[in-house]
Amino acid sequence: MYSIWGKKSKEAEQEKKKPRTSAAQIRVQKDLAELDIPDTIKLEFPDPSNILNFNVTIQPDEGFFVHGIYRFTFAINTNYPHEPPKVRCTQKIYHPNIDLEGNICLNILREDWKPVLSLQAVLVGLQYLFLEPNADDPLNKGKYAAEVLRNNRSNFTANVKKTMAGGSINGLQYDNVLA
Repeated sequence: MYSIWGKKSKEAEQEKKKPRTSAAQIRVQKDLAELDIPDTIKLEFPDPSNILNFNVTIQPDEGFFVHGIYRFTFAINTNYPHEPPKVRCTQKIYHPNIDLEGNICLNILREDWKPVLSLQAVLVGLQYLFLEPNADDPLNKGKYAAEVLRNNRSNFTANVKKTMAGGSINGLQYDNVLA
């Protein structure tokens, strides 16, 4: 009888040493399992054991930003899904809704976030920013790009093409993002 109790207590000790799966990790696993994303979006996990931090690449196949490859980092904290993921663009790009520090103006990443939203909604929202940038809701430093988009779409298109190749606008150098 004693050996059975000893065995059970050793098993209990080993269970305590295992890292616990957080509610955020469980929800992210569920979100990832249910993803239905197009071929234009790719996910990469630098550390496969850490699903709360990963990279996303978006390669639009239409719109102003076609032929570009755009990289983002996702950092999900333990309050997910009660708090949105922290998403940043890792490149300096000319976009009315993405500033030069990589901050993204997407309402579901801020005030419109709800726990019922998933990573699918965030990825679709990001892709949509490349298909149809929103000139009516720019980030402070994206106001120039938004103004050009509102007032002269052909000039905006020329600016996007120039900056995608690593060109500069108004003295600001942008990253080459061409595929």
